[in-house]
Amino acid sequence: MCVGGGGSCSSKMATSALNLKIVGKCSTSRARAADMTLPHSVVQTPIFMPVGTQGTLKGIIPEQLEALDCRIMLANTYHLGNRPGEQVLKAGGGLHKFMNWPRSLLTDSGGFQMVSLSKLTEITEEGVNFESPYDGSKCMLTPERSIEIQQAIGADIMMQLDDVVDSTCKDEDRFEEARHRTVRWLDRCIEAHTRPDKQNLFPIVQGGLDEGKRKDCADQLTKRNVPGFAIGGLSGGEDKSTFCRIVKVSAENLPDDKPRYVMGVGHQVDIIACVALGSDMFDCVFPTRTARFGSALVFEYPGELQLKKSKFKMDFRPIDENCDCSTCQNYTRAYLHTVVTKEPSACHLVSIHNVAHQLRLMKRARDAIIEDKFPQFVAKFMLDLYPDKKYPDWAQQAFQG
Repeated sequence: MCVGGGGSCSSKMATSALNLKIVGKCSTSRARAADMTLPHSVVQTPIFMPVGTQGTLKGIIPEQLEALDCRIMLANTYHLGNRPGEQVLKAGGGLHKFMNWPRSLLTDSGGFQMVSLSKLTEITEEGVNFESPYDGSKCMLTPERSIEIQQAIGADIMMQLDDVVDSTCKDEDRFEEARHRTVRWLDRCIEAHTRPDKQNLFPIVQGGLDEGKRKDCADQLTKRNVPGFAIGGLSGGEDKSTFCRIVKVSAENLPDDKPRYVMGVGHQVDIIACVALGSDMFDCVFPTRTARFGSALVFEYPGELQLKKSKFKMDFRPIDENCDCSTCQNYTRAYLHTVVTKEPSACHLVSIHNVAHQLRLMKRARDAIIEDKFPQFVAKFMLDLYPDKKYPDWAQQAFQG
């Protein structure tokens, strides 16, 4: 990646490649269901988006994702900008064609790498100077350069380059700097965005764990003409009560007629809590990462089956008898116990199930919202996971809120 040029502030985006139709609202919470029409698919929200950082999910090919009726997945601008690079992506006709994925894509801007690769970064007003984890070379990612790469990728939804600070940071001045810089960088992203009729640009609400900073940042971002919003800077180690409080205040200060995306959320109770607080979109590497360690997601206590445990040696049931994914239709817990953490095929099989599980979770929540039975859905969902009724305090507060 090379240095991008500067840009003047502008709110020039007047067209949109996104249409959001609200199809259901919960009468007792902020949960809602919608049809989000994007250039490559109609996405039914609430939705979980599996993460294919490098343009591929570990252990799953695009055809299998499509068979699960996954409508949208996530890829990462920073990593794709390094490998295969903008030139290859352009020559290959964009990432959809390059990876043979006909449905929607969302790309992270590269901002998260300010935290995940913090030892390799230097942040200035111009942008983020990275030391490549691949070959040690220096590369500058500016707001303009991030948009340039994302336009080469061709993502249906692009994220602005934001100034991301670890949520557990103790320097309040750093959060103050970051939220104002995020707004300035958004204006530069808008100015650099030349395809608003084909690609959507989402800004990201920052402000650390301070409600006032979050409200102010959301207020500044909503003055820009953009098709949707993200809530960032969380899931970094803060306690769950604080996490929910910040999601709540951020979502409450975003418009009702545009989608709200909470970044980096993948555990099922966390997702449903965020749905109750008014959010629509979620992503995380968790389902596929935990699959590589032999952990299969289920709706009943304890929420995950550690398939390498000896108790599954003679268990000839599928992971989930009610799941119609190819893994549950064709393989038993006993077989998976034999191969998990030992054979590459196990990662593939458990990953398929875990992604299917997340998509089923979202469909159940959506159906309940449309039928205005979301509280009943939450009650059963939590009782299945916590049959002793010892529910986490933070989750109870989120659902009551």
